[in-house]
Amino acid sequence: MTIRRIGRKASVLFFTCLWLLFSGCGSQASSNVVPAQKQETVSAQEPAQKQETAAPDAKSAAALTYITAADDFSNLNLDDPSRPVYDRYTLGERRAKGLPTVLPPIDPYEKHKTAYLTFDDGPDEKNTDAILNILKQEGVKATFYVVGRNVNAYPETVRRIFNEGHALGNHSYDHDYDRLYASVDNYLEEMEEADETIYNLIGMRPLITRAPGGRMSHFTEAYDAAVTVNGYVEHDWNVSSADSDPNGPVAQDFIDNIARQAAMDSAIILMHSSSGHEETVKALPEIIRVLRERGYTFGVVTPMTPQPW
Repeated sequence: MTIRRIGRKASVLFFTCLWLLFSGCGSQASSNVVPAQKQETVSAQEPAQKQETAAPDAKSAAALTYITAADDFSNLNLDDPSRPVYDRYTLGERRAKGLPTVLPPIDPYEKHKTAYLTFDDGPDEKNTDAILNILKQEGVKATFYVVGRNVNAYPETVRRIFNEGHALGNHSYDHDYDRLYASVDNYLEEMEEADETIYNLIGMRPLITRAPGGRMSHFTEAYDAAVTVNGYVEHDWNVSSADSDPNGPVAQDFIDNIARQAAMDSAIILMHSSSGHEETVKALPEIIRVLRERGYTFGVVTPMTPQPW
């Protein structure tokens, strides 16, 4: 909350109380007035739905749909796969405060047949918004693994993803394989840079990440260990639309690919929302219809999402 906003709320409260005092009702009404500072106090020990319902702004509306991790990460064994999970601290803040960065063991969510629609490499100038429009119309939540430089380029689209209850994941800062996979230190630097970019925009840090190109193709044991120590939860996919195939596939190809592969109880589906993926936009309504027909409900990726392998 900015100083200007606090001052504005304090002024409103002062003149309201002054009016009540002169109208002869001040002592009765004042017991019902909650100080503005108290209204927006957030405790990391409780779910965000309980934390921020008092503030009538866009961030409060988004807070109804996500979970804020506790200081010690103790509240992440959840039974609802539809709500994203975020951290209120950056890694640097956790280290400075002496808070844990390593997540405790978390039981994977395996209660219902769940499809996780995931979109990499965005946001962009049009396809991400078009996908968001379809998801809103269909009443479906999805996961967007965003690239830090694109977060800087299209901040309003990132805010929309967050405010509409979808999950944001970290997909590195610039998606440069040569830089990312030159060393473990380079990889962590890229992830923390993307963290900071997202945090500066929405005030939250994702716990979920996806390695560009996938961890199965690029990680060694050293990468796995570094990701774990820093509290990141890495998910690849077990269903691919193949919408990044360079041979010019079209929407029906993506629908057929997903229909052929989606047979498991937990289907993590790879798609892309960046520039050049207009055919993904065209395919999405039918993909959702096919998955529903097969008995899937839709979830967002969180630390409790089962690993795809």
